Amino acid sequence: MNGLTELREQGRMTWIEQEHGWLAAPEEILNALSNDGFEECKREMTTSRRDRRPAGGVWQGVNARTGSEASAIWVNRPAWHQAIVFIDIDGASLAGAVSGAAVSS
Repeated sequence: MNGLTELREQGRMTWIEQEHGWLAAPEEILNALSNDGFEECKREMTTSRRDRRPAGGVWQGVNARTGSEASAIWVNRPAWHQAIVFIDIDGASLAGAVSGAAVSS
């Protein structure tokens, strides 16, 4: 997970313990996962009924070389420039408490 590690080290992906998720720009997370070998197989956006602005989304990818699966779900917050992103690799949540490792909560 070199791409995600780089985002963390550069401060562009920050663990928010009370949310159990990452504060980040979803596109940066998706690009990092793609650069790490995960090929997109599904991407969906959700919208708010009132203003039709994106409320969040889901992305799934598979690494054909290793067979690993990755998913990212994000929720946009109106007052924030970044979203809360939840990342799973092979069914285990990627948490901020352990550097470089996926941990199931």
